[in-house]
Amino acid sequence: MATINAAETTLMMHGIIDTLALAIVLLSALYLVSLAVVSFARPARASTYLLGFAGSALAHYVELGIRIIAGAAFVFRAPYMVFSDYFAVFGWILLVTTAGLMLVPWQWHQAFARRAVPYAVQRLTLVAASSLVAGGFIFYAALR
Repeated sequence: MATINAAETTLMMHGIIDTLALAIVLLSALYLVSLAVVSFARPARASTYLLGFAGSALAHYVELGIRIIAGAAFVFRAPYMVFSDYFAVFGWILLVTTAGLMLVPWQWHQAFARRAVPYAVQRLTLVAASSLVAGGFIFYAALR
């Protein structure tokens, strides 16, 4: 029976983490493309969804958790992506802004969302087009 040494274990773990990071990056791209499709096809549903951000403490903390996971995935996966420097910066921006949001009461995030999201909803076509381009760009960069 063969034994696995520390180097093989490290390599195996790196492969698992890399695969997981790629899956999270691709899920992020899929999220953006889905948001675009729903925004174009069912703008009322997309508006309701967007207006629900930071609607409760639970929503706030779930959003922060997702942002941390996505930011870490982008940082980890960036060296293997086209335009790697941009994706590394994007991942770090997600991580740093999330850390900032963790330091403020969730009600502040909710108050900001109540002011900012209606502005975005008024420009839903632009939000949808931007989401489609960003999602497509992430797919391209991650799979190339």
